Amino acid sequence: MATFPQLKTSAVAQYPARRTVMFRNQSVRFLDGREQRYRDSAGPLRRWEIRLEQLDESEAAAIEEFFGAQQGAFGSFTFIDPWDGAVVDNCSFTGDELELMSLGEMMGATRLVIQENRC
Repeated sequence: MATFPQLKTSAVAQYPARRTVMFRNQSVRFLDGREQRYRDSAGPLRRWEIRLEQLDESEAAAIEEFFGAQQGAFGSFTFIDPWDGAVVDNCSFTGDELELMSLGEMMGATRLVIQENRC
C-alpha cells in the first residue's frame, strides 16, 4: 500500500492543522417510541485537514503525483498521524480535486482532507 509523501522536513503536515475524531452511531426508533442506539463501526474514525504552504517544486510535484496515483478519493493509502506518529492504514482523500497554488517562485501551497476508512 502506498504511503502519503513526507515533506523534506519529514513532516506530513504544517501548522495550523486539524484532526477530527468521529463515531458512526445509528439509532432505530420503534413503534412504541423507544429507541435503540448502536455503533456502526469498530471504533472512532479520524479525519485530518492538512494545509501545506511554502512547498518547493519537488514537494508540490510529489503531492500532485501521489494524488494522481490514488485517483483522488478512489485509492487508499497509509498515513502517519501528525499528532501522535501512529501509522494509519486504509486512508483516502475526501475529494477528487487537488488545488495547487503558486505563491511565488519556488513556493506553492495546497489543502488536503484525509479520512480513515473502515471496511
